[in-house]
Amino acid sequence: MELHITDEISPLKAVVLGIATSNGPIPQPEDAYDPKSLQHILAGTYPEEADMVSQMEEVADVLKRYGVQVYRPEVLEDYNQIFARDISFVIDDKIIIANILPDRKREVEATEYVWITVDKSKRIILPDECHVEGGDVMPWGDYLLVGTYRGDDYPDYITARTNMAAVEALQELFPERKVVSFNLKKSNTDPLNSALHLDCCFQPLGRGKAIIHRDAFLEEEEYQWLIDHFGEKNCFHITKEEMAAMFSNVFSISPDVVISERNFTRLNDWLRSHGFTVEEVNYNEIAKQGGLLRCSTMPLIREAN
Repeated sequence: MELHITDEISPLKAVVLGIATSNGPIPQPEDAYDPKSLQHILAGTYPEEADMVSQMEEVADVLKRYGVQVYRPEVLEDYNQIFARDISFVIDDKIIIANILPDRKREVEATEYVWITVDKSKRIILPDECHVEGGDVMPWGDYLLVGTYRGDDYPDYITARTNMAAVEALQELFPERKVVSFNLKKSNTDPLNSALHLDCCFQPLGRGKAIIHRDAFLEEEEYQWLIDHFGEKNCFHITKEEMAAMFSNVFSISPDVVISERNFTRLNDWLRSHGFTVEEVNYNEIAKQGGLLRCSTMPLIREAN
């Protein structure tokens, strides 16, 4: 397979979409990977497998309708395999296999049949000290936008998924790009005050637009860099409640077509008012696990600009 991903919006040709089949039992609170899951475990509202399977198939149907080749992970019994973006991601013609939480390494094996078709020189595994997940990494033209957490208490946060060692390694791996990192707010228990990944508080779109939540950024100048890059009038600002609901975690099929959750009325109306085609899907049960559309998709090929 010849990979090609240079941005977040070029017309999509091939993608890995996670799968919810045999998702496993409801986790114990102490086993929750993120504050959103924890919230729903404690409230007794953790999603049912049948609902998640149905919602993910809805997304698969939309992708196929647009002519996208959709790959799914091999099903592992009683194992959560929804968030395909966490375990690997593509930049240019390379696939980076993430150094993920140890409990989730089997997820990588379940997509091996896809990435094994990529030339071995294009398959990258970063050094062990580099922690990175695909939700924090966004190719964007000449830039590589990367979410991170720089605090000395990084090991204390299960929500801190990408460290500065990985940021530096990505800069070495892609010297022709300028890597811009963003220090993100983290919490293990409060979804209103935690950005699990960069795509949980920011998303670049076609037509020069972007979605962003200001308070997720710990450094004002880094937030301002994004505002200056896209332009204030082109940014859709979301509240902390909308961030926790995953408003920024939509997914672009092309510069003009966005898949979004149907309950995101304020966002979807704004998108349509700016000329986007919005493919609305039911994905509210997936959101209960702290991710949404971008988190569950891992693009392999987008058309060249």
